[in-house]
Amino acid sequence: MRKLILSVFMLSCFSLHAQNIVELSLDSAVNYAVEHNKTLNNSRYAIDKSSQKIKETISQGLPQISASVDYTNFLGAEASLQMGPSSAPPISIEFNPTSNFKASASQLIFNGNYIVGIQLSKLAKKITEQSYQKDELNVKEQTIQAYYMVLATEQILNKLKENFKNAQSIYENTNNLAKVGMIEETDAKKLSVMVSSVSNAVKSTERQVELGYNLLRFQLGLESNRQIKLTTTLDDIVKKVQINNIIVDTFNIENNIDYKLVSMQGDIAKKSIDMAKANYLPSLVAIYSYTKKIKKPHFDMSPKHVLGVTLNIPIFAGGLRKSQLSQAKIDFDISKNTKDLLTDQLTIQEKQLRYNYKNLLEQYFSQKDNVDISKEVLDQMKLKFKQGIVSSLDLTSANNDYLTAETELTGTILKLLNAELALKKLNNKL
Repeated sequence: MRKLILSVFMLSCFSLHAQNIVELSLDSAVNYAVEHNKTLNNSRYAIDKSSQKIKETISQGLPQISASVDYTNFLGAEASLQMGPSSAPPISIEFNPTSNFKASASQLIFNGNYIVGIQLSKLAKKITEQSYQKDELNVKEQTIQAYYMVLATEQILNKLKENFKNAQSIYENTNNLAKVGMIEETDAKKLSVMVSSVSNAVKSTERQVELGYNLLRFQLGLESNRQIKLTTTLDDIVKKVQINNIIVDTFNIENNIDYKLVSMQGDIAKKSIDMAKANYLPSLVAIYSYTKKIKKPHFDMSPKHVLGVTLNIPIFAGGLRKSQLSQAKIDFDISKNTKDLLTDQLTIQEKQLRYNYKNLLEQYFSQKDNVDISKEVLDQMKLKFKQGIVSSLDLTSANNDYLTAETELTGTILKLLNAELALKKLNNKL
């Protein structure tokens, strides 16, 4: 019975542990981040808010209906009414309490600012949607970068651990030979320094791996203690880059998110000119009012139904409207210059990114050959050291050269992938 209970408990723990692990390929990690990233959630709320802002603006031109009920008590006040000094005695009129039910409705018939305001609200929503697209691009980029960082540091860590085992094995064999006097203890001590150096590198890289996972959890919107398993390997990604090592996509600046946002800012500046011009136009409002006397006074001449129209004609405002129009035109000119400036900047940036990508791709193939050569040299040095042909210092130097080559290769891979990522982001292809 105890064995059964223990087995059930262990299976439960294993099941909970398995449920706590999130397995993610590169594509699924990006999709998960888009769905759960907190920054993107706020951006989606902003889109919903802009939709409500359009409804708010439109509602200002729809019929406005209000109703009220009032009660007035004059506390026994009276009024004296007399036609003349020689006429009949004055008549006293008492103000009795009154109560009214009032309902009124107004309808905007024409207002230039109202029409342009709706157009501006719709443009503002489009800008909010484009801002969301930009935030989504940033989240995708940062998620992929964090994914790359974890894969790269884990690859370096695996190489270091493998190298540490080999170095420790060589050190133990050398130390045993030194104890029996077959070689000098100095060689064993030199190798112990190499083992210690590799061990420190392993610990440092383990901390970098954990940092990479923390950055990835942040982008994914996961808890800090949630376990993640990455199913896409760095070799898979690099092979894909090698297959597509020539980026044939021509740069279309109109696909760039920043360019789209600046273009929309220009549209808003143009609409602002229309808004300033609309200030010169008259506005027309129709009003209807209905009053129901619940408690009538003794003397009442107010009508129940009132219908009116108000035409507001702007005549002179001391040059205010002209100044506002001039400022709107200046803002539009500034937006055009900003758009031209951004066009130049993005064109230069695209050329530089493409240049960096090609250079890094060449470095990758060169450093890949360098790693193979360094590995071959290290293996030869190990064999010669066992035969007593080379010293421990030569072996340590060859080992350091191999680790440096591996680290530089992985660093170049990371830079190459990020360069490709930057090009895709610039073209809005993530």
